Amino acid sequence: MTRWFRSYWDDEDTWFYFEVGDDGWVSRQVELEGPGRRPIVAASADEDDVRYGFTAGLPVADWEGHLEVPMTFQEFEEVWSAARRRLMDLGV
Repeated sequence: MTRWFRSYWDDEDTWFYFEVGDDGWVSRQVELEGPGRRPIVAASADEDDVRYGFTAGLPVADWEGHLEVPMTFQEFEEVWSAARRRLMDLGV
């Protein structure tokens, strides 16, 4: 079952938003940096467009030290859509 969650990395002052498939791999990922939550990544594992960054290189089960805050599909989709629009506007 697909699931959605977010995690905050204090060291980088970055929010990470993830859509994770049944296999435990990230299918879509958003990274919002700093107090203004500026989008720096809005990547999809199904795309080869590196302008939007990359998804995580390991399945979620192999991660350490992250706290998962569950999200709904709608919540993730709103963040995803806004980040993609913003990165497109910036001409990444």
